[in-house]
Amino acid sequence: MAGTVPLPKGSQPPARIRIERPSPLVDGGRHPVKRTAGEVVRVSATIFRDGHEALRAVVRHRPPGARRAHEHAMRHVDAHIDGDTWAADFAVEDLGRHSVTIEAWLEPFASWRGEVRRKLDAGEPDLRSELSEGAVLLRGAITRTRPAPDRRRLEAALAALEDETLAQAARAAAALQPAVAEVVERFSAREEATELDDPFPLQVDRERARLGAWYELFPRSWGGLQGVTDQLPRLAELGFDVVYLPPIHPIGQTNRKGRNNALVADPGDPGSPWAIGDASGGHDAVHADLGTLEDVARLTARAAQLGMDVALDFAIQCSADHPWLTEHPQWFHRRRDGTLKYAENPPKKYQDIYNVNWQSEDWRALWSELRRIVMHWVDHGVKVFRVDNPHTKPLPFWEWLIAEVHAGHPDVIFLAEAFTRQAMMHTLAKVGFDQSYTYFTWKNGRHELSEYVNLLAHSEMAEVYRPNFFVNTPDILHAYLQDGGPPAFAIRLVLAATLSPTYGIYSGFERFESIPVRPGSEEYLDSEKYQVRQRALDGPLLPLVHSLNQARRAHPALQHLSNVTFLETRNDGLIAFHKRTGEDNVIVVCTLDPRRAQEGACVIGGHLGLPPAFGVHDLVDGSRYQWHLGENFVRLEPGRVAHVLHLQS
Repeated sequence: MAGTVPLPKGSQPPARIRIERPSPLVDGGRHPVKRTAGEVVRVSATIFRDGHEALRAVVRHRPPGARRAHEHAMRHVDAHIDGDTWAADFAVEDLGRHSVTIEAWLEPFASWRGEVRRKLDAGEPDLRSELSEGAVLLRGAITRTRPAPDRRRLEAALAALEDETLAQAARAAAALQPAVAEVVERFSAREEATELDDPFPLQVDRERARLGAWYELFPRSWGGLQGVTDQLPRLAELGFDVVYLPPIHPIGQTNRKGRNNALVADPGDPGSPWAIGDASGGHDAVHADLGTLEDVARLTARAAQLGMDVALDFAIQCSADHPWLTEHPQWFHRRRDGTLKYAENPPKKYQDIYNVNWQSEDWRALWSELRRIVMHWVDHGVKVFRVDNPHTKPLPFWEWLIAEVHAGHPDVIFLAEAFTRQAMMHTLAKVGFDQSYTYFTWKNGRHELSEYVNLLAHSEMAEVYRPNFFVNTPDILHAYLQDGGPPAFAIRLVLAATLSPTYGIYSGFERFESIPVRPGSEEYLDSEKYQVRQRALDGPLLPLVHSLNQARRAHPALQHLSNVTFLETRNDGLIAFHKRTGEDNVIVVCTLDPRRAQEGACVIGGHLGLPPAFGVHDLVDGSRYQWHLGENFVRLEPGRVAHVLHLQS
């Protein structure tokens, strides 16, 4: 008995051309692939059809706001295997959301050319039918060809093809010319044209989203916003691109924390900047001790003159004195007895902070107010936001907010400060965050570090997740730094600055600050979160910071992550890797032991495509060496923790 599966609908037979495994694609096109302006995008797919007919394919790329898409011809990239994988490369410049699709079609003239060539090579004596078929194809192409010179080229080929006074091989040769094929394909009828069911999105951000050196500081320890402005030329000279400020807003009095997170503040204790808001204002105000909104505008304008950005902390939480608690009490969680519940992240407790209620019936007004706050700071020149704990807020909110901001300001960058489950961190990047904190701080061994960097560089995360390798934060003083002394700081600095295109340090790192509040804690003793410190840019690690930042700016190989290849060292106390962009090659070898000398062989494999022997120049101290394929002896010690070697051309 026959089955009951109905015939396909439609007046035309189903498409026979298949476009499979398009790449890059994030969650089937649900979220955009990310690139920065100036980068090259490679789009590939498996494209095939039953039979032997020739196919052609293009990538159609539509920049934001463009009326027409740009087409980029796809070519086979695995012809030596099966010929079914096609790819095209194109550069992107315009910031914002782009649309990308793939179209493939039958190219009868190319099929005809291939058949005629094979028969000519085989010495076929009679090609009259083939020549007649070619004439029909050329006449059709002539009707589609617009520029007169192109049309005349096809007409000349057609005339020769139909000239029976010529030998058949000569007639065929006239139509087989590459220039003729190029014109025919340019004005192709695109028979059986097939494309992806849906275009996929591509988000293009400015280069700062991928590349930059960050310096975090508390303005109250530098003389307020004007004091920070005064430091910008020196920070720029050191090679920093972004100066990041914790919240600069008024700080609440209720439950204000004292020194070292004491539950009771002494008179004069400034409190934590993350306890946002008092009677003078909330998230859109500036703490009176730091300056004014005009000072913010002057700071951001001066930074822009120096080619820098000011990053502002965006923390969606409030002190008990924030105006929202009286103006919008429905935005906050309350216990059954009506009291507010302060924020907690066990074992940490934040008695001075209250979280908003994302399930509030008035959630639309809350979302709109948060958008207004972000745009308020954008209007004052802030184009980078470090978002505090975004993983504790709804993903739909972030997807909406970031899209809203990017729609009018595609140059704004959002950094996700989320130390949580990998799936959540990855998803935050998918829904729009331009950069992300990472587990780098806790990866200190050779194998765990290389495994983690390979995940970021060579897995699906590479399409959306841009890491920011902060070596420390006001909340994170890793045991490696507590116990390793100054060499540990130098090691972590080298690794952060050369592995990741974006990295950051929190002030005090350059002075080797390493005393925890108590054994086993990652909190600093006398944490700047709860008291004012007198800061200056005079730490002994700054010359190394300067050298590394110079190297990063001079060498494209250090400006990307996906180009990293880890190398064998014959010693787990050393880590080595190679980076290449274009003709720029950099090899980094770094000790992981801050206490003892380590030596080993850095193995340069033939798969890297380097010459048998080559000179290298150390970008940190200027020394020069001769290296070669195979094993190269390296000895590093606490006084000399790394080689950052540029291959001489």
